Amino acid sequence: MPFGINDSIRAGTCRSPLVSRTNESRRPTLVTVSFSCSRYDLEADKLYSITWYKDHEEFYRYVPRGEPMKHSYRVEGVKVDHRQSNHQQVLLQDVSLHSSGQYKCEVSAEAPSFNSVSAEASMEVVVLPQDGPSITGEEKVYATGDVLGMNCTSGSSYPAAILKWFINGEQVKPDTEMAFEQHGLYSVISSLRLQLEPDHIAGDKINV
Repeated sequence: MPFGINDSIRAGTCRSPLVSRTNESRRPTLVTVSFSCSRYDLEADKLYSITWYKDHEEFYRYVPRGEPMKHSYRVEGVKVDHRQSNHQQVLLQDVSLHSSGQYKCEVSAEAPSFNSVSAEASMEVVVLPQDGPSITGEEKVYATGDVLGMNCTSGSSYPAAILKWFINGEQVKPDTEMAFEQHGLYSVISSLRLQLEPDHIAGDKINV
């Protein structure tokens, strides 16, 4: 069997695949994520190094005969936990939106073969809204012919939330929709303007 990785790089223990923000700062809460690169077969060769890249930039190298064995490099969005990183996994701390990207693990053998193989995996960090969408502009009483005018605003998130309007269980198209960005997070405002017909207020109630 040739020297190689039996399986592609796989995400290991991912404590949280999503990044959520706090109520106070409205910024992403810092989490950790682990990538594993352990299922490879050296056969008669000896391991020279395990090298990790993000978007083609090297950020971590493990050399069992090196001094020191572990070394990390500055790459945006990447902060290596040296204590929990080794020849089988790399643990990233303080994961943020900048941590999204393509990750690659490269396994290299010592002389005389100098064989080298690699595998890749992508990671995307998303930020969920802290709260559900809020609707404003509703009136207490409506009659046939009135214009139903409302705004629906999503909480800050990444990527931007997709808002949909439903009147009595049936989807209707919004008039306008705008997204606003702050600190890399997006808030969406969707506006609905609809002239009410008799079917809309059947049963003396409008469900929005």
